[in-house]
Amino acid sequence: MYKKTVIIIALLALVAIPVFAKRGNKVTIAGSTTVLPIAQSCAEEFMNCHPDVNISVRGGGSSVGIASIIAGTVDIGDASRHIKDKELVQAREMGINPVENVVANDGIVVIVNPANSIKALSLDQVKDIYTGKFLNWKEIGGPNMPIVVISRDVSSGTFEVFKEKVMQGTAGIDGALMLASNNAVVSTVASTPGAIGYAGLGYVTSSIKVLSIEGVMPSKKTIQSGEYPISRTLHMYTNGKAKGNVKLFLDFVLSPAGQKIVEAQGFVRAN
Repeated sequence: MYKKTVIIIALLALVAIPVFAKRGNKVTIAGSTTVLPIAQSCAEEFMNCHPDVNISVRGGGSSVGIASIIAGTVDIGDASRHIKDKELVQAREMGINPVENVVANDGIVVIVNPANSIKALSLDQVKDIYTGKFLNWKEIGGPNMPIVVISRDVSSGTFEVFKEKVMQGTAGIDGALMLASNNAVVSTVASTPGAIGYAGLGYVTSSIKVLSIEGVMPSKKTIQSGEYPISRTLHMYTNGKAKGNVKLFLDFVLSPAGQKIVEAQGFVRAN
């Protein structure tokens, strides 16, 4: 009877090993919708090379990504902005050490409907549009058409960077349409003749017109040099220095193969 019990326990232990191993091979990622296509495409390619690793990727916004790292519910928190001081304090209070991994460069492009004759704006003009100083395109040399202001929701890192670099802390117009993703902004601007919006470089399509800002068009060259005035870096945050499969994945994202994916998604390589 004793021998049978020992054998049963041993068999149960053998069965349990793959379960725990499989759980240890799961990597969870959440956050920025700007970083989302990079994370998804890199995850797919990584899993093709490492079929034993399961990577789960979802969006939600930069604030969600950073909050998830602080809460310990994900392995990687994607963010299109830097972590805020108050978030860093909260993380330290929770015993979390957020480490920023820059995975790409990006520019926030200001976009209008192709029917709009406007081709260029200054930062001040963009700010004046988003604060409601200008309500019709004719006031800044465009067509006689009401301006429809499209913005991102407050959980968005793109919103935070735009607020910092363009709005400089000034409150936006109350009537702005706040949307939850880059794709939503692009599709809304594409279908609304008087609309203006902003999105990450990787979301540019032929359905919208990209404006020159301060006489500079967003491009790989002007973003890498910082000449384009609304340039930024894109990040994947981890709790402490990445280890195990999380490190393997981040190493892949920053490898030549991973950075090729970054460029294929319309962004600018980090290195």
